[in-house]
Amino acid sequence: AGAAFQYLLVQKTGAQKNVGLIQLNRPQALNALCEGLMAELQRALEAMESDPAVGAIVLTGSQKAFAAGADIKEMQNKTFQDCYSSGFLAGWDMVSLVRKPIIAAVNGYALGGGCELAMMCDIIYAGEKAQFGQPEILLGTIPGAGGTQRLTRAVGKSLAMEMVLTGDQISA
Repeated sequence: AGAAFQYLLVQKTGAQKNVGLIQLNRPQALNALCEGLMAELQRALEAMESDPAVGAIVLTGSQKAFAAGADIKEMQNKTFQDCYSSGFLAGWDMVSLVRKPIIAAVNGYALGGGCELAMMCDIIYAGEKAQFGQPEILLGTIPGAGGTQRLTRAVGKSLAMEMVLTGDQISA
């Protein structure tokens, strides 16, 4: 992928080096999705998308956390007007726009924005320790990057409503 990344580990892997591997790498924050990480992810996905040698992309985190959600510290002082006028969350849908198959390899926490990021992928492989949830309600908000719609399609209306309205998590 060439360019250096602060929040990602990016490489081509596989016997023929035709699988793009993108690993979220912010372990001190459980791979919280800060603006810098999301900008780097967009850059890495664009590079993989335009590389004819790459046939598929794997997006993963660590054993402890795929991604524990949006970076709350980065968001806590933003008002609705700040978010709306600055295009907050713009570009988050890049994952769902990539034409090559993207596989989310999830182990550990995939919460809030992390759960939404996994659901944007074409396939989710979940390890034994994977935990999915939309705990935004516990902070007085709701999923903001299409999570309510994707979750309903993935697990059905009743379980999606339970998860979104209670903040409860489900395992793999």
